[in-house]
Amino acid sequence: MARERPAGGAPQRPGGERTGQRTGGDRGPRGRDRHRPRDRDERDSSLIDKLVHINRVAKVVKGGRRFGFAALVVVGDQKGRVGFGHGKAREVPEAIRKATEAAKRGMVRVPLREGRTLHHDVIGHHGAGKVVLRKAAPGTGIIAGGPMRAVFETLGMQDVVAKSFGSSNPYNMVRATFDALKRQDSPRSVAARRGLKVSVLQSRRHEGDVEAAD
Repeated sequence: MARERPAGGAPQRPGGERTGQRTGGDRGPRGRDRHRPRDRDERDSSLIDKLVHINRVAKVVKGGRRFGFAALVVVGDQKGRVGFGHGKAREVPEAIRKATEAAKRGMVRVPLREGRTLHHDVIGHHGAGKVVLRKAAPGTGIIAGGPMRAVFETLGMQDVVAKSFGSSNPYNMVRATFDALKRQDSPRSVAARRGLKVSVLQSRRHEGDVEAAD
């Protein structure tokens, strides 16, 4: 004889609970991700983005040429985190949106001295592009041009002197700038690598500066 099923159609467990029902203690997808969208929105609201370059591109197909747009966007929180992204689409807003999302996914943290400048001078390369970034005294401002200025402004850097050599392509300049920023080291990270205290490392640096001045 076939066993009868409840009116709802779902089988019951020994305790009388239907297998299709969710109990109060069950953490489903809705309960698990309930606070994540709000946190993501708060992080996104603190980010600023700058459109560095936009270019019209063409794809040759059987019926002719199909035109689109390529966008280069830089995103940062002005507190030491920055990223860049590249996006292509048939319309300009969609290309900018894709580039912005790619920039948010690829953000990196850069150590800043006193939250305003670099810890040391550094050189970056990418392809035929080369950039030189130098630390600067308070009040110097951002002395850089074009794509590099957008990176520094979104990063939150206030004093820096930058010079670009070789390729003037915006993509090469931005990638070379990020290559230089990734080479930046803070006294804390250097002291950790050498097994020293930050105070000892800084005292040695001060002694070396005095000897060089003499």
